[in-house]
Amino acid sequence: MKRLLFLILAAALLFSGPGVSAQRLQNGSYSTVGYIKSDGTVQDGSYRTIGHIKSDGTVQDGSYKTVGHIKSDGTIQDGSYRTVGHVKSDGTVQDDSYRTVGHIKSDGTVQDGSYKTIGHADSG
Repeated sequence: MKRLLFLILAAALLFSGPGVSAQRLQNGSYSTVGYIKSDGTVQDGSYRTIGHIKSDGTVQDGSYKTVGHIKSDGTIQDGSYRTVGHVKSDGTVQDDSYRTVGHIKSDGTVQDGSYKTIGHADSG
């Protein structure tokens, strides 16, 4: 589940709009926890491949099994196309009931629903 969340967050970062083109993902303490390569490969902090983000928004695990989708309208779906959340154009991340669960700022700061910084994305 942690890897799925990581992959969905990485995909959401890539599809959240201009200003965020992450290559390095960091936690709230600025420790590097992962990378997104230009080909869409998602790696953990030890450079192990844990997933892939395809140009059409398909999110795959390290074995290329589809685990989710990010639609161009910001809808986040699981591998069975059930909607599990939304990323709005302003970077607000919502669950499937449209409750705000986080925010992705244009500078790459990732915040929880209470605006506490929980991570960062940059071109590292």
